[in-house]
Amino acid sequence: MNNYKNDNTARRYIAHVSIFGTTQIHLRNPYIVAWWSASFPGFGHLLLSKYLRGFVLFIWEVLINLKSHVNLAMIYSFQGNIDIAKEVLNTRWLLIYIPVYIFAICDEYILLESKRKM
Repeated sequence: MNNYKNDNTARRYIAHVSIFGTTQIHLRNPYIVAWWSASFPGFGHLLLSKYLRGFVLFIWEVLINLKSHVNLAMIYSFQGNIDIAKEVLNTRWLLIYIPVYIFAICDEYILLESKRKM
C-alpha cells in the first residue's frame, strides 16, 4: 500500500489507510444526523463513527424507556385510556429521559458542525 504520495496540495486528506483500518472523512448534512438522533438517541453518533458514545446512548435510551414505561403509556393513550396511561408512566424515569434525548441531538449536531469548520 505504498501508492500514496504526499504533495501537500489538499487541505485535508480524504482517507488515511493504516494496518488498523481506513478512516475516511464523510461530509454529512448536520440536519440528517440530528434527525437520526431524534429517531433514536445514539444513531447519529454511530453515523459519525463515534461508536462508544453511540452505543452508550443507545443502551441508555433502551434502559430509560423500559423503566419509564413510555411505550406502554403510548399504547394506552392511543387507545383512549388516558387515565391508565398516567398510572403506568413513571415520571421520575421520564424526567431523566428528556435531557439525555436533547443531549444526544445537540451533541451530534455540534460535533458535525465543528468537523465541517475544520
